[in-house]
Amino acid sequence: MVDEEIERIKEKKLAEMLKKQQEQQIQHETGVIELNSGNFEKTISSQTPTLVDFWAEWCGPCRTMHPVFTRLSKKFKKIRFARLNIDQNQDIATKLGIQAIPIFIMFKTGMPVDKVVGAVGEPGINLLAQKYSQE
Repeated sequence: MVDEEIERIKEKKLAEMLKKQQEQQIQHETGVIELNSGNFEKTISSQTPTLVDFWAEWCGPCRTMHPVFTRLSKKFKKIRFARLNIDQNQDIATKLGIQAIPIFIMFKTGMPVDKVVGAVGEPGINLLAQKYSQE
């Protein structure tokens, strides 16, 4: 006799585990953590400076900045690089008052300490990362 409720729970748990494994694989390959409401607070609360790219699929400048952000994540080892899709995490974007994207916010121990707005290219991200990688 199969308990349908237990089977649903098992399927949900398996899907969660597979998603987490996929996120870890993406982070390993790119050096960039994919953030969501489940891991956002823990990630930005670290002593390690965390640079978060707030973006959306429909945003052309965001897509332009993604390879730059990923490339720089490999260069600056003392900083954690992360991305948050604002459409999938509107609660966080609203809480932080995000009104324009892309926006790159540096967090330290859970607090925003610096930011740059717009498609600032490699020089803009490089300056911000350099500033906090020397602390």
